[in-house]
Amino acid sequence: MQHYLLPILSVAMAVVVNAQNLLPTPLSVSTQGAVLPAPGQVSVTLKGDANAPSDEMVREIAGVPLSRIFCSPHPSHLKPESYRLDLTGDNAVIEAADYRGYIYALHTLAQLLQSDSIAANITVSDSPRCGWRAFMLDSGRQMHSVDVVKKYIRMASMLKMNRFHWHLTEGLGWRPEIKALPLLSSVGGYVADGEGQQGYFSQSDMREIVDYAGRWGIEIVPEIDIPGHSEAALYAYPELGCRGVRPEIPRTGFTSDIFCAGNDSTLNALFTILDEICALFPGEYIHLGGDEAPKENWNNCPRCRARVEHEGLADSHELQLWLSTRMAAHLASKGRKAVFWEDVVHNTGPRLPDNAVIQWWNYRGHGNDAVHKAKSLGLPVVLSPNYYCYLNFPETPWRGYENDRTFDLADAYLRNPAHTEISRDNPLLMGITAALWTDYGLTDDMIDNRIFPRIFALAELMWHQGELMTLNQLTHKITGISAYFSRQGFVW
Repeated sequence: MQHYLLPILSVAMAVVVNAQNLLPTPLSVSTQGAVLPAPGQVSVTLKGDANAPSDEMVREIAGVPLSRIFCSPHPSHLKPESYRLDLTGDNAVIEAADYRGYIYALHTLAQLLQSDSIAANITVSDSPRCGWRAFMLDSGRQMHSVDVVKKYIRMASMLKMNRFHWHLTEGLGWRPEIKALPLLSSVGGYVADGEGQQGYFSQSDMREIVDYAGRWGIEIVPEIDIPGHSEAALYAYPELGCRGVRPEIPRTGFTSDIFCAGNDSTLNALFTILDEICALFPGEYIHLGGDEAPKENWNNCPRCRARVEHEGLADSHELQLWLSTRMAAHLASKGRKAVFWEDVVHNTGPRLPDNAVIQWWNYRGHGNDAVHKAKSLGLPVVLSPNYYCYLNFPETPWRGYENDRTFDLADAYLRNPAHTEISRDNPLLMGITAALWTDYGLTDDMIDNRIFPRIFALAELMWHQGELMTLNQLTHKITGISAYFSRQGFVW
């Protein structure tokens, strides 16, 4: 009898560990019954009256052959993005209140089915901690293929994120095709000379990516940086700047060549750009940048100085706020919200409209001042402090990153200011973005090694509502799930 029980207990322990290895950690997991070999195929029933994923998506995410897929119309009382998964033998029943809830449940099912053996009955009840859970990819500095962009959209979905912040314009490259201003992409997409820094996304490419993201439960938040980081655009159309000449393209960093806020023609061009971006990207949010915009050229520009005087502004910093309010108001007229980097709240001036959202990033420079200033203005905040949500910061010094711009898994998970702020439970704090900037030549082949395994820690902070684990517990989970992600094409 003892010889019979021991193997069963050993396998049962393995199942418990497997259930505990789910990342991000579900709110509740329970297992019952005997331990059985994992089914070679499963039937899936989707309960609820929400829009359900296609059979193709169910099969792609589950990762095992499906014998049958049922849809059972049934009003769900679950919260948005929540789900309940009951896996009994080779029968999976998923209840969700919306499309994303189904997608997240299927990702959990796929992780469970990676084991050789599973419990006869597994129940997972789950819902997210944060409403905003995002991954940002910088395609401005380094051009990415459509397939690479899709890969990290899929990764974001696998980690139960719901947004993909797509940084599309930089001094080193203008990536979105704008039909009314074709030189932005045909010239601005080719101003840099580094490896993988040339190219642009056609409007067909962007529509394909938006459609793909939607199937994976991801809303794309495109970023058009205004007024700074615009050297590539000004190289294509010098008349949109203050000096009217082609700027020098910086290999790193940024210059004082920014969009001219005193020129009505520049404002009209920016409105035209935003009109085309809104037509391509149907999501609620458009990111307008607003960071790192030196004012030297504005201070010397007769048109910008005249604008400051005409609008009764104090200086060029208030001029940037004036410009930001104009852009945000234009988006509001289209039913969209405007996201700005925190730089816009560090100076006084015209009040940003109610459709503005502030993204906190510069913890190294200003601590959490931006969070407090945004909250004092009643503006929602997305949290992505460079300590420790900037995954371009390596774990050890590399190229332009000295030791003071490095961090490890423990920093990302146990010492993250974003977690501290979210724990305050302020309704203005929307959630967290994990960001990957591609400066200093961070090419495609380097991305997985740069973001993994720390992305697991950030996804856990975004999703799981319970207490933090110990570092050893998190490391154990990552070890248990890494083979699954490796099979999905993520290698580190």
